[in-house]
Amino acid sequence: MKLHAQTAGHGPDLVLLHGWGLHSGIWAPLLPGLVPHCRVTCIDLPGHGLSPRDRADFTVEAAVAAVAAAAPPGATWLGWSLGGQLAVAAALAGHAIDRLVLVATTPRFVTAPDWPCAMANTTLADFAAALDRDHQKTVRDFLALQLRGDRQAATRLAELRRLLAGSDEPDPRALAAGLTILATLDLRTRLEEVRQPTLVIAGERDRLTPAEAGRRLATALPDGRLLVMPGAAHAPFLACPDDFVAAVTAFLPGAQAA
Repeated sequence: MKLHAQTAGHGPDLVLLHGWGLHSGIWAPLLPGLVPHCRVTCIDLPGHGLSPRDRADFTVEAAVAAVAAAAPPGATWLGWSLGGQLAVAAALAGHAIDRLVLVATTPRFVTAPDWPCAMANTTLADFAAALDRDHQKTVRDFLALQLRGDRQAATRLAELRRLLAGSDEPDPRALAAGLTILATLDLRTRLEEVRQPTLVIAGERDRLTPAEAGRRLATALPDGRLLVMPGAAHAPFLACPDDFVAAVTAFLPGAQAA
């Protein structure tokens, strides 16, 4: 499957991967700060944005392979939430990735007896059930949940909705497949195999992937480091855009810090 990708800028390659139910248009506010320092490739995940819908139902393996085919080899992969999980899976699959930036990312999205810093299994199951009834409302509800806890939640939610308005709605099959990945994927036992330098960026007030999950993720990675953004919820790049861009560009190989 060939995914839609757009590239801008010059310098070290940076690939941006969005989260569940969204598309690459969410990165628009960051591009003016990023493109002077790196070449940015924004990719729509299967069944999202402008990517094809003929095979919108995807697995981790299929999505990772499709993203890797669209990404410049040797790039830094920045993934948000589900996109971050796919970035880790791609690194574990041996794709040509120089380093990782994992934003509001967790190795396990739902709770377990030994993993309390996550969404309750019943909450995610309720979203999956609601998806069958009204996928548009389910996406809207999920967006609102992502911004819960942010100091300016209403403003951020309006901005996120505005950014999403410029593209087609995601395919319901892709939405269902994405929820299945979030419900079942557990990367914890393989984190020690990730050899790429990794920057983990967490929101201090994130209710979906708590900052504690980011701390555990960074600690478990052989070359992980953690940045917690004060006052931010699940979208720290919207809450603290300047600090976010500065942190990412400073982490890139050979890039001049913003």
